[in-house]
Amino acid sequence: MNQVLTQTALLAFLAGIILAPLFIRLFRQLDLGQQIREDGPRKHFKKAGTPTMGGVIFLLAFLPPVLIFAPQTLPLYLAVLMTLGNGLVGFFDDYLKVVRKQSLGLKARSKLLGQLLLVVLFFIAWRGLGGDTTLEIPFTIAVVDLGGIGYFFFLVLFFLGTTNAVNLTDGIDGLAAGTAILAFLAYTILAGAQESVALAQFGAAMIGGVFAFLIYNLHPARVFMGDVGSLALGGALASMAVLTKTELYLVIIGGVFVLETLSVIIQVIFFKLTGKRVFRMSPLHHHYELGGHGEWRVVTGFWAVGFLFAVVGLLELGAL
Repeated sequence: MNQVLTQTALLAFLAGIILAPLFIRLFRQLDLGQQIREDGPRKHFKKAGTPTMGGVIFLLAFLPPVLIFAPQTLPLYLAVLMTLGNGLVGFFDDYLKVVRKQSLGLKARSKLLGQLLLVVLFFIAWRGLGGDTTLEIPFTIAVVDLGGIGYFFFLVLFFLGTTNAVNLTDGIDGLAAGTAILAFLAYTILAGAQESVALAQFGAAMIGGVFAFLIYNLHPARVFMGDVGSLALGGALASMAVLTKTELYLVIIGGVFVLETLSVIIQVIFFKLTGKRVFRMSPLHHHYELGGHGEWRVVTGFWAVGFLFAVVGLLELGAL
């Protein structure tokens, strides 16, 4: 299987390497430049105009190897559905912000409705597969059965939480892409250990495609992934977690995404209660940036933490 996974990742990587320069040139011609938040770090202002919506690159790169060479199974199609579906929601959000110059993009209820529809489709197919409604609690032997309705609402929170966590992490060059690669690597190893060849090839293709994108996304980035990329990555990771029945282990394997999200939640709650801030700025990566650390140091530090989280998750699952 290792040879198959390597070939899958390599094909997606080569496709991404070919597509990236073409799309970067196209994005520049179409003036699809990133708008920088006025309340963000001041040194980010120089990034204004950098081509965005680059998630299209790795989505187009990963898809052919998966659909041509992987065993065509319903779990594979569900993972592809949640990846491309969330990517499409992100694409419309980017389109309104970048092409039509609307700073807020999609309205929150429209984005929520699109993602909710995807979860409904996923849940119906998942139950049709005979997928169970239990959750394993990490670091314990406990298993909780949520029942059909409870598990559906869990999936809604799980997919929305994961996609938004990756979106929050996508704030400095290379951070979200590199951290996602580590999480995909962990889930590819896990899927291989479970002998789920299709899901393992799905993960390998995502690694290859995102790695090709990362080469152009490293500081100083030549392209940003946009919401089309971050929401797609979140949908893909959440899908692999559900389809391998390791939902709550994503909290460990994707620990960096969790920390980034918690930093925002803590900052908002503490500020509303006290009028003071816990962090210099949230999400957490901005806190370290404003503390004088360069982007490359922050990113590599977070990658190291992400690697440790992935290893701990795999050890707890017995996949290493």
